[in-house]
Amino acid sequence: MSKSRRVEVFVSATRLWHNRAMTDMLTIAVAQLNPVVGGIDGNVARIRAAYAEAERLGADLVVYSELVVCGYPPEDLILKPFFLDKAEAAVAALCRETGGGGPAMLIGAPVREGGKVYNAALLIDGGAVVATRYKHELPNYGVFDEMRVFAAGPLPGPVNFRDVRLGVLVCEDMWVPDVAECLAESGAEMLVVLNGSPYDSAKGDVRRAHAEDRVRETGLPLVYVNQIGGQDELVFDGASFGLGADGSPAFLGPSWREAVYATRWTRDAEGWRCAEGPQDPPVNGLEGLYQAMVLGLRDYVRKNGFPGIALGLSGGIDSALSAAVAVDALGPEQVWSVMMPSPYTSRESLEDAAACARALGTRLDTVSIEPAMEAFGAMLSPLFEGRAPDTTEENIQARARGVTLMALSNKFGHMLLSTGNKSEMSVGYATLYGDMAGGYSVLKDVYKTDVFRLSNWRNQAVPAGGLGPAGRVIPERIITKPPSAELKPDQTDQDTLPPYDELDDILQCLIEHDLGTEEIVARGHDLATVQRVWRMLDTAEYKRRQAPPGVKLTRRAFGKDRRYPITNAFRGQI
Repeated sequence: MSKSRRVEVFVSATRLWHNRAMTDMLTIAVAQLNPVVGGIDGNVARIRAAYAEAERLGADLVVYSELVVCGYPPEDLILKPFFLDKAEAAVAALCRETGGGGPAMLIGAPVREGGKVYNAALLIDGGAVVATRYKHELPNYGVFDEMRVFAAGPLPGPVNFRDVRLGVLVCEDMWVPDVAECLAESGAEMLVVLNGSPYDSAKGDVRRAHAEDRVRETGLPLVYVNQIGGQDELVFDGASFGLGADGSPAFLGPSWREAVYATRWTRDAEGWRCAEGPQDPPVNGLEGLYQAMVLGLRDYVRKNGFPGIALGLSGGIDSALSAAVAVDALGPEQVWSVMMPSPYTSRESLEDAAACARALGTRLDTVSIEPAMEAFGAMLSPLFEGRAPDTTEENIQARARGVTLMALSNKFGHMLLSTGNKSEMSVGYATLYGDMAGGYSVLKDVYKTDVFRLSNWRNQAVPAGGLGPAGRVIPERIITKPPSAELKPDQTDQDTLPPYDELDDILQCLIEHDLGTEEIVARGHDLATVQRVWRMLDTAEYKRRQAPPGVKLTRRAFGKDRRYPITNAFRGQI
C-alpha cells in the first residue's frame, strides 16, 4: 500500500472512531507558524496550508498562535481602522474554510466590540465563529505595552467544542492564576493557550514553570501553542508543548522551525490524557542563543525584502561571528564581506579576515580607508592645528568605514549588518555613525564573554537548518588573540576597559538584575571599577538610542526592554 493510501485509510479510520465516541477522543493539531506582522493575506495563506495539513492528519481542532491573523506584536497597527477591517475580512474568509465539515480552528485575531479592540481567540467551526474569548491579562512590562492598544477582556468561561469544554487562554492569561482558576471553576476540562511568547535564554524554563503551576492548581491538562519567527527585535522559538493533568510532559514540539502536527487525546474517568504526540528535545544553551540570532537575522532580512547583507570583516571575533551567523541565516552567496584596512591594521588581521571569508564561502573585497583619513586630515588641519591627536582621529577612521559600508549598501541594496556586542554598547566603546552604523545587529544582546563561547560552539557544530559550512569557520587565531579596535598602534580593548569577564559580570548586575553598588562589590568587584562601569553605562545611553535594532536574547535587552533617561544624574554610591 502506498504512503498516501495508508494516510487516507488512517484518516478514515480515525474519523469513524471519533464518530462512534466523539466525547472520549479528540485530535488536536498544533499549528506553529511564522506570521508576518501586517502581512494578513500571507498569514491567511499560511493558516490555510496548515489547516489542510491538519485535516490530512485527521484533526478535530487546529490550534494556532496569538494574533496569527495579523501577526504579533502588531503594536500601533491596531490603531488603524483599515487594518482592523482587513483582519476582520480575513476571519470571514477563514470561516468559509470550515464550512465543509472539516476540523475547527482556534485562531488569534484582533476583534472590535463596543468601540474597543480586543486581543481575541476565535473558535471557528461549521463555517462560522461559534465562540470568542478576549485576553484578560494585558502585559505592560519589558517589551510589552498591550494596554496601549487593547482593552482587557473579562474573566472567561469555557468554550463548548463538540461536547468538550475547552478553557481558552491567550498568552499572559497563563502567567497568572486567576484566569485558569476561573475556567476550572466554570467546568473546563482542558486548558488551551494561544501564545506569542518571545525567546530569551531563560524563557523556556519560565514558561514551563507557569504552565505547571496552572496544571497543579486546576488539575487540568494543558496545550500550549507558540509562534515561530523573527519580528524586529523579538524572536519566537516555537517549542509548543502539552502537559498532562499531573504535570507530566504530554508532548513537546520542535524549536526554531514551523511545524504542524497532531496530538491525540483520550478521556477516561480521570479526565483527558495525551495518547500520542511529538517528543522533540528542547534546544537550549549556546545552541538556542545561536538559533535565535540566525532566525532573527534571517526573518529581518527576508521579511523586509533585502537581497542580502554587507558587513565589515575586520579580522576580529565580533565581525567573524556576525559573518558566521549571517551565512547560516542566508547562505554565503547573500553575504558580502568588506575588509577596510588603515595604516594601523595588522598583517594578522588581514590574514584572519581573508581566512574567515574563505572558510564561510563569502565574497570578500578590500577598500583601504587611508585616502579618506588623509582627506579628513587635510580638511580639518586648519581647525585642529596645535592640538594633539586623540580619539577624534580614531573616530574618523570608524566613520570612514561606516560611510564606505553605507555607500555599498545604498548602491547595491544590501542591508548593512553592524557587529558591536552588548559589552561594548553598554559602556559606549563604539563610534556613533561609525561602527554603530547599520540596519541590524545580531550581537546587540550578546556579551563579549558569550561571543567567545558562541564562536567556539559554532566551530564544533552547525545549527539545524543552518546554510553555512561545517567545520572551523572562525579561525583559531581570531578567537585567541587579544581584542583590538586597531585605531592606533598596539591598541587592545583592555587598555580602556576592565577584563571582559569582570566587566560582563558587573554589567549583568546593573542591567539584568538592577543591583546596587554595595551588592555588586559584595560579589568581589572593586568599588572604583563598579562606579566607573556604572558611569560609562549611563553616559552611553544617548548612543544606544541611535543604535540599530538587534535580536533580544537576555532577560533585558537594550531598547524597549530597558528605558532609561538620557539626562540622568543618579549614580549608585556607598
